[in-house]
Amino acid sequence: MPVSDPKLPPGRMGAMVLQQIGQPLVWQERALPRPGVGQILVRVEACAVCRTDLHVVDGELPGGRLPIVPGHEIVGRIEAMGPGVSGHRLGGRVGIPWLGRTCGTCPYCHEGRENLCDSPEFTGFTRDGGFATHVLADAAYAFAMDGFADPVAAAPLICAGLIGWRALKLAGAGQRIGLYGFGAAAHLAAQVLRWQGRKTHAFTRPGDAAAQALARQLGAVWVGGSDEAPPAPLDAAIIFAPVGALVPAALRVLRKGGCVICGGIHMSDIPAFPYDILWHERQVVSVANLTRADAVEFLSLAPRIGITAEITTYPLRRANEALEDLRRGRFQGAAVLVP
Repeated sequence: MPVSDPKLPPGRMGAMVLQQIGQPLVWQERALPRPGVGQILVRVEACAVCRTDLHVVDGELPGGRLPIVPGHEIVGRIEAMGPGVSGHRLGGRVGIPWLGRTCGTCPYCHEGRENLCDSPEFTGFTRDGGFATHVLADAAYAFAMDGFADPVAAAPLICAGLIGWRALKLAGAGQRIGLYGFGAAAHLAAQVLRWQGRKTHAFTRPGDAAAQALARQLGAVWVGGSDEAPPAPLDAAIIFAPVGALVPAALRVLRKGGCVICGGIHMSDIPAFPYDILWHERQVVSVANLTRADAVEFLSLAPRIGITAEITTYPLRRANEALEDLRRGRFQGAAVLVP
């Protein structure tokens, strides 16, 4: 564990702030905010670094806010609660995800599909996130995590784990599942697949020996480059890498009636491909955000599954280094900032 950042004066907090798209984050000290109605103030214990944070920093997502504190895989302790908060206690450990708030009134919210809400707020994108010592959150969108003893180990579950879980649900009940891009989300999803008794086929960058070794360690029955074909057609393929060219590659190794699930929030353009690799009722679908029900379901299962994240830790003020290491693929699994 690296040495954490120096303590701040009472009543103050620190944050790594994105002031301009494409520029490094800068350290700022601020007054501690007071939680409003239905809000909690959380002292951040750990915040994992997600590829979505790179998309935010690079300006690849429309609708964000500047300046902004990135980070949405947050685990911490409640230090203060605003009026009207229920279901939480001071000192309780909580997880704060990407979906920070929904309107509750649009057709999607009424249909139980709040992940598609017409007027959402997103942690670390439209409201300040967890690359900080403290963060404000809506209590209704924070999940009790008192059963998780290690906040650093738990942080990647809050997005990489949740998105992987939702993607696996969309993949259906097939036995042969391909995972393209063996990073934070895939290495957690592989552990779920092993627990479910299904067969993981891991596709990495061609020649990425470290990622392939991790995939084998986590029970993959077949490991190869994204330019290779598995020994038998897949029932479903989940693409975590933000590379559009992987969509036709995955379709080509998919059985009839199978599904390709795009697990990222952003992807490079998908190149043209012949209709015959989509025919026979193959499907291409995307995963958008998550619902609170997804989180409750997955976080109740994760301890039973015994998921263990491969983690590289960084002090909070080295957030720029963590982002660049993620961009360059310099670590396996997930990066976690520790304030």
